[in-house]
Amino acid sequence: MKKKISKKGWRFQNNEKKYLNRILKSDFSAGSDNYMSEQFENLFAKKHQQKFAISSNSGTSTLHQALHSFGVGHGDEVIIPALTVGMCGFVVWQCGAVPVFADVNKDTFLIDPLDIEKKITKKTKAIMVVHLYGLMCDMDKILKIAKKYKLRVLEDCAQCFLAYDHKSRISGTVGDVGSWSLESSKHISSSEGGVLTTNNKSLALKMRKFGGLGFTNITAYSGKVRIDKNKFQNPNWKRHNEFGFNYRMSELCAAVGLAQTEKLEYFVKKRMDSGREFHKLLNNSKNNLLISQKIPKDFIHSYYTFAALFNGKSKGISWSQFRKKFLSFGGDGVYSAWQTVNNEPCFYNARKKGLYSGSMKISNSYGWGETPIAVKLQKNIMQFTTNQKNSKEIKKQILALKKTIEYFQ
Repeated sequence: MKKKISKKGWRFQNNEKKYLNRILKSDFSAGSDNYMSEQFENLFAKKHQQKFAISSNSGTSTLHQALHSFGVGHGDEVIIPALTVGMCGFVVWQCGAVPVFADVNKDTFLIDPLDIEKKITKKTKAIMVVHLYGLMCDMDKILKIAKKYKLRVLEDCAQCFLAYDHKSRISGTVGDVGSWSLESSKHISSSEGGVLTTNNKSLALKMRKFGGLGFTNITAYSGKVRIDKNKFQNPNWKRHNEFGFNYRMSELCAAVGLAQTEKLEYFVKKRMDSGREFHKLLNNSKNNLLISQKIPKDFIHSYYTFAALFNGKSKGISWSQFRKKFLSFGGDGVYSAWQTVNNEPCFYNARKKGLYSGSMKISNSYGWGETPIAVKLQKNIMQFTTNQKNSKEIKKQILALKKTIEYFQ
């Protein structure tokens, strides 16, 4: 029985095949080493007005690379929001450090700067902010805290391409390092992949070396390792001068990533068109069954998804009932928020039972702190898809939500 293939291939109808064919015809020869990756990195850096971009095999790997470049290691702590994906906690553990969970703002759903400062200790090394759903965090307050305590700031932009804050700063370009995911659901995709940007040459070199097996001739600007055959094929050549992981992006993924980045603004605009229609519907609705994620004044949301707080339980309507009715009216799937990271079994057990992570023991009394707002929001957030192909598909989703709200009125 043949499996039904999705019709969402409209996202890959430009230069993707052309660039893939170019790589395949090169037979992956040494002469084409890192060719597509460099093209992709250069364009991504240019679009984000950054000096350096480093491609990687996933958005999880990029976070690990960034924390490593900050010097995060055994005994250190990294503050992350509780309301995010588990991978944000995993990469802290992978450095041998401890994730400390900060609560979020009840209106924006984003990490709360006030709670960040409460969670800082002498062991804190960095702050990881997550621009959730396509909305930027309050970077002014976060940078002020980071400067006060001499901490590095990593911006996780997996869901946040080309969003802007009130100072017209692009998401991922305000802290020390920006990190993006190119997984299949993101604004642009290379199937799997990730990319980092920074203006700091030292951090760029550390991130590239750590993700590139520590090859001697890797630079902040380039991940090429087979530049000079006379050196590379010489028995006296010492290839690795640092320890590193193999996080390099494949040339096939880079080819697709390059073609996608060429149309980055186009894909972001489509999501914004969809998100704004959802936002408009709820603003014009007299029913408060759904409350939109609050967008601060002069911020531009890039709507990876349209997130809203479900407020139907007080009216006797369950989350599942609302979702089921939305689907019956022709709506796409409604997604819930992930479990808060501190409530995922692996992290929860670490706190309750004790867990060794490298040389660091997390005991029952370890002061992770509570995150009541994040826990409450997680149970009630609804995420509506914004990856529609055209205005017709957008209208279908808006109409389905309108009918659902009217049904429960």
